[in-house]
Amino acid sequence: MTFLQKALLGILMYGWFLLLPCSAEVRMPQAASAAAKLTPDAEKIATELGLGSWMWTTNFFDKQTCRFWRSFTLPEYNAVQKAILRITADNVYRLYLDGREIGEGANWRNLTEYDLTWLLGPGTHVMAVEGFNDGLEAGVILGMQIHFADAQVTNILSDASWRIVPNEARGWQKKTHPAVDWPQASLVGVIGQTPWWLHPFAIIPTSPLRPIELSFWQTGWFLSIVLSLCGLALALSIRLATKLAVQTRAQKLLERERVRIARDIHDDLGAEVTQLVLYGEVAQTEFPDGSLARLQFSQICDRARAVSHALDEVVWVVNSKRDTLRHFVSYLCKYAQTFLNATPIRCRLDIQADLPESAFDLPIRRGLFLAVKEALNNAAKHSGASELFIRIYCEDEKVVVVVEDNGCGFDPLLAGSDRNGLANMCQRMTEMNGEYHLFTDPGAGCRVEFKMPLVHLHRPSRWRKFLGLKPKPDDITVSTANHPGGDLGASSS
Repeated sequence: MTFLQKALLGILMYGWFLLLPCSAEVRMPQAASAAAKLTPDAEKIATELGLGSWMWTTNFFDKQTCRFWRSFTLPEYNAVQKAILRITADNVYRLYLDGREIGEGANWRNLTEYDLTWLLGPGTHVMAVEGFNDGLEAGVILGMQIHFADAQVTNILSDASWRIVPNEARGWQKKTHPAVDWPQASLVGVIGQTPWWLHPFAIIPTSPLRPIELSFWQTGWFLSIVLSLCGLALALSIRLATKLAVQTRAQKLLERERVRIARDIHDDLGAEVTQLVLYGEVAQTEFPDGSLARLQFSQICDRARAVSHALDEVVWVVNSKRDTLRHFVSYLCKYAQTFLNATPIRCRLDIQADLPESAFDLPIRRGLFLAVKEALNNAAKHSGASELFIRIYCEDEKVVVVVEDNGCGFDPLLAGSDRNGLANMCQRMTEMNGEYHLFTDPGAGCRVEFKMPLVHLHRPSRWRKFLGLKPKPDDITVSTANHPGGDLGASSS
């Protein structure tokens, strides 16, 4: 043999060795062989172990998955005393009962024993097995013996009654009836038939399986309650959001309308009153001093000026752009100075420098303004004071307005009952969920304190109104402090 022939032969042999492993790895599907007849020894062992035959689908191939399904029904009148299942697979299996995975194994030489006594009650049950073939022949063998209370025994074996489930099926472990396209399983071997064993190497028992005990939060009734509460909360949230949206739109429209009304009053009615004053002043000049007509025109002008001032107050109250604490303080200080300019009382102001820009709604600022106005009016009429202090500051989430004079003071118990100025102030603050304090003694001046929450305290009643419930009396907390000597409700200004 020449050197060239030897080289070619070596190359061919080397290529053959390279191709040999590849040809061993790639195998075409092979038809499953039929199960042989049991020998007497194999039949005895199958009876002792309670096993059926090796079953699979109609062919073998590497990396193959095969699913088996079977249902069975247990009587209601005969309780299960014991149920033992033995199973193995060549190569891997996963076992299900009524959709619950109860075990798996990967050694076909051993049998695994499962105690299913606690899982089998009366009614229909579904057993499912998912097998996996790594290579060469494949099969699943199992058997379950069910012992009943009346000593009867039922065997469920691996046989042709099992169905093959396609791999694309979903939820097949829980189906109580097979689909029409699920074929019957094929019996591919019996105990002792090559390549499988006659005797298993070992029988591996497992702990008895019990029903899954659910905590109360995992039960259906609890989940139903939670879902119902969530649905109710969602419905209430949607209702609240819708109501808030409607109220917000209505509030914006109301504020826009308030601004328009304030502008119309100021521009139209205010201008007319001012023109009326001018006409009256011009008419006065047509009559001599001391004449009755001149005096009457003077009175008309004074009344018109008072109406003009009243209109200014109405414009301030109605204008929504003034619904803040700072605007309220600014207007109150200007009013007090203007009001006391016509009296011998000197007005002193003590205002906190860093007052917050808190919202001060129309009912609150109007009521507080009228209460302070009443206090100023009482001081101008009855105190005989030379100085009056107005202090405004915030304390404990409340705005505090103090009106204090150095006048003669009085005893509230001795005040006349025909006037109700003090009672009006107390009533106004009570209606707004505020506080009213009066400190006075004869010869010691008078101090009146008004306290109003910066955040309105009627929230519980709003929720009750939103839920359709009537407001409770204790939803509104009123704190008033009167003079220690008696009831201010019967005293006067």
